[in-house]
Amino acid sequence: MMKPTDQTRPSSRRGASGAWNRLRPPPTREGGLDSYGLPSKGETRLNDFKTQETYYGRIVERYMKITGTTKELEKVFASFSTPSTSLVVTPSSSTDTLTALPGLAPKPAHPTMEELSTVLAAMRRLREAMVATARIDQFAQRAYMLNVHAAILCKDWESYHPALVSLLNAIHPHTPLTHSQLHEYVGMLILDQACRQGDLATARETRVRYKYKDRRVDMVLKALVDDNWVVFWKMKKAVNGYQRRIMEFSEQDVRLHALKCIGRSYMSADKRYVERCADRQWTDLVEDGVGWELTDMDKVLIKKPKAK
Repeated sequence: MMKPTDQTRPSSRRGASGAWNRLRPPPTREGGLDSYGLPSKGETRLNDFKTQETYYGRIVERYMKITGTTKELEKVFASFSTPSTSLVVTPSSSTDTLTALPGLAPKPAHPTMEELSTVLAAMRRLREAMVATARIDQFAQRAYMLNVHAAILCKDWESYHPALVSLLNAIHPHTPLTHSQLHEYVGMLILDQACRQGDLATARETRVRYKYKDRRVDMVLKALVDDNWVVFWKMKKAVNGYQRRIMEFSEQDVRLHALKCIGRSYMSADKRYVERCADRQWTDLVEDGVGWELTDMDKVLIKKPKAK
């Protein structure tokens, strides 16, 4: 015989916290890089100097783990960076139709790319905390230097540019960089102004203000002024890895200009010559969208003769 309690139907109502638990974000791992929010959004726990230093240690540990164990690291950095624009070059006799179209953003499916994104986000949190606490000591100097280097390799200008400017304008006057360090970071700023921002006047102004002298950087500026792609590609191979990454911001414009000049000057050209001028393999140019044709004789057909 059934007891009265057995006939009681279970309640269909959820607990009061059911909906809230579904909407609440997943808990972060205690002590992880994502355990803090952005100081600009109200986070205050990173305002403590000791907490900043501990957090910086975690950032360095994670970053060194990525750079020390990942094979083909350069490809990972390249895939993480902002995609370049795609070339669209038509075989028409009019080269004014050469244009650049934005490429599709890659999907960050590689786990290392996600880890790099986490590290850069953590560097931003730390940078905002140091700005909020007006920290300009040697620790801040080291933290900004790491931020600049890591973000440049990822071509994340929104991260490296504010760090670079703060390092030179806010920290250096109070905690001076060594001569070699100052030379390195001023060179980065000059190349950023010239290659990414396209502001050659400001780049030269920075060069004069800091009395900066570097033959390779000077040659890059001159190549951009003269639209000399031969010198630009040569200097891109001569500079260090950080400078090379910054130069990549303008390489698509240089490449497009070189292809336009070839299109105006030749009906056809040797494939190797086109590759040298564009600093890119023919297969890559085809993937970029170049509209020229390759013949069986390894000649690139640029313009088709007009029918009489």
